[in-house]
Amino acid sequence: MKIIESHIVPAVSDKIRLQEYAVSIFTSIPTRSGIKKAIKKGLILINGKKAHTADWIKEGQKIELLKPDTSETKVFKLKLDVLFEDEHLAVIHKPPGYPTSGNYFKTIQNALPYNLEPSTALDALASPLPAHRLDNPTSGILLCAKTRKTLTGLQEAFAKKKIVKTYYALVRGEITSPVEISSDIHGKSAVTNITPKEIFQIEKEKYTLVEVNPLTGRTHQIRIHLARIGNPVVGDVEYGDEETGYFKGKSLYLFAVKISFSHPLTQETQNYKIRLPKKLRSLKYYRLR
Repeated sequence: MKIIESHIVPAVSDKIRLQEYAVSIFTSIPTRSGIKKAIKKGLILINGKKAHTADWIKEGQKIELLKPDTSETKVFKLKLDVLFEDEHLAVIHKPPGYPTSGNYFKTIQNALPYNLEPSTALDALASPLPAHRLDNPTSGILLCAKTRKTLTGLQEAFAKKKIVKTYYALVRGEITSPVEISSDIHGKSAVTNITPKEIFQIEKEKYTLVEVNPLTGRTHQIRIHLARIGNPVVGDVEYGDEETGYFKGKSLYLFAVKISFSHPLTQETQNYKIRLPKKLRSLKYYRLR
């Protein structure tokens, strides 16, 4: 495998293990957990031999970082709409019906190598990775990282709520004014802001198109919160009722339509927006005026 970084240990005054020392020498792996994973995968050598987490650092040692072997990367040949791509990240449009990642073959993560160009950056990931997730039935904008530094930066930005995600959902019932839903999910705080946009009447039932801004990122947060206030997302078989009539057999009406974030490398503000899907636009004939 190709060597991407090399380091000669200078005089060291204190005893230190490789796992702690390597964080300060490899620019492409900025975290201790990343170093540990690289060691376990056999990607770090000491004097030409595979290193171990328990190895002690000594003066004069040559420490090398190898590029991961991508020959065994799983590739799912699913064509995706790429909204933006550079050496560090990509913004894609995830179709419904596929998990973002997981122990499956047909995932969006496995489709990324088929749709994105490999990064030539020093800290390039073996293959691109989603920086967050969308539920299997949810479609829309998904942010992906192509380098380790970018992945870490995006994950930190999500944790600090510096990335703004906007969803649109069609829900059962009528919502006439904005509402903030603050309700714990699995013992963790969760907050979702809901803004009504349009109200429809279909087969004597009322439905509301809402803009949704989750301030936290709990699993199934939007779907759970909307169900808790009595307005489940149309097509949500897990938290809502089985659909009949017009929406019988229809998939989930939840879409990630906008995202705003600062590029981890350039710090430039990035804004991306996609058009509402046809199955939502077609409801205009049922709009209450």
